[in-house]
Amino acid sequence: MRFGLLAAGAAFVLPSVAHAASCDETFTKTGSILSGMRFTASVTVPDLTPASAIGQMRGIVAAKGYDIIVAEAEDGSMLIEQPQTGKVRAFPITITATSAGGQGTVLMDAKLRGGQTVPAEAAKTEMCEMLGGLKGGKAGLAAASSGMKAVSTAPPLEMDALSLSQQISKDTERNAAAIPLRYEGKSFIIKGMVGEIAKDRGDYIVTYKIPHPYEQALRLPGQAAFKTDIACVMAKGQAAFTLQLKPGKSIKMSGQFDKFSATDHILLLKDCRSVG
Repeated sequence: MRFGLLAAGAAFVLPSVAHAASCDETFTKTGSILSGMRFTASVTVPDLTPASAIGQMRGIVAAKGYDIIVAEAEDGSMLIEQPQTGKVRAFPITITATSAGGQGTVLMDAKLRGGQTVPAEAAKTEMCEMLGGLKGGKAGLAAASSGMKAVSTAPPLEMDALSLSQQISKDTERNAAAIPLRYEGKSFIIKGMVGEIAKDRGDYIVTYKIPHPYEQALRLPGQAAFKTDIACVMAKGQAAFTLQLKPGKSIKMSGQFDKFSATDHILLLKDCRSVG
């Protein structure tokens, strides 16, 4: 369950969930759809250290399918994102944990991009539900130990190859160093057309056909000036499928993030398979 995001005609509605009153009182909404909306909320928990808070939050957000960009437990800092859905862009949520006087305070700060909107009540419900799961003392330390090993349960990102290429190119322009963190462990289902088929050291590699921006009949406003190629290292048992491909043929394949090169503008997926 994640924020109820409204953009490009997509709506995600969250059910009503009970949450701590203290979190309700701290919730704030600022900004606008044009400049970018911002939501903050916090809780204070007795006997909660920053490391325990971040460890617990990692487990909480992973179970909800958020992308975990970085979690620095000892420093009380964490960056997560509501992931890209194929319909709307991701947006960042910063989590900061501090302690004083035997209590720990955890602040969530969600910053939407211009053009995105979330109902305030849905944002408050989601943020306070997550913050309300924090525990102090030994129970919190046990939850933190388990949480630091958690991984996101988000479903595979399904989209067409050109859209994914443009998304990665824009991500590269913003901050290329964040891309491996954002997509590590993420699975994809990508449809498009075959560009090239090759064999390297026993592995078959299929590259999607991605036109350069200057070759596109219609360019989106703000589109990156370069393309990112998408290459798939085929899984074992996919040789028969791969050897029947030819450039220009429509394909739909699943795969998992492997590597990214900001210099060569290549996204490499591994264990790729044909999807029916």
